[in-house]
Amino acid sequence: MRLSAVAVPLVLVLAASLTACGGSDDADPPASSQGATADGDDVAITVTREGDAFTPNGERVELAVDQTLVLTIDADEAGELHVHSTPEQEIEYDAGTSEHELTIDRPGVVEVESHEPDIVLLQLEVR
Repeated sequence: MRLSAVAVPLVLVLAASLTACGGSDDADPPASSQGATADGDDVAITVTREGDAFTPNGERVELAVDQTLVLTIDADEAGELHVHSTPEQEIEYDAGTSEHELTIDRPGVVEVESHEPDIVLLQLEVR
């Protein structure tokens, strides 16, 4: 019976720790400069480049699979953004304001970044 005296408290501790890890995610979604709605409307984000400074900078954005992301890029010089999706996508932009659309067809986290300078602008959380 000694095993039962040790096993019962051990099982209770393990069960409590598992329920702590498996709780619901009631936290508010990450803040972003998007206009997404549950019915699949486009998500709009403005990217600003001033020299080597970008905004947003590392922001996480929720996006549904195949939902359109509209990037408005306001830049003081030409450049290129890399979308690390499968397949990878590149967005070339000129100085001034330009608009670009993209969709991601697989769930996961996809980074949108500049390589010069090396900055992650967005993390697209595709569900």
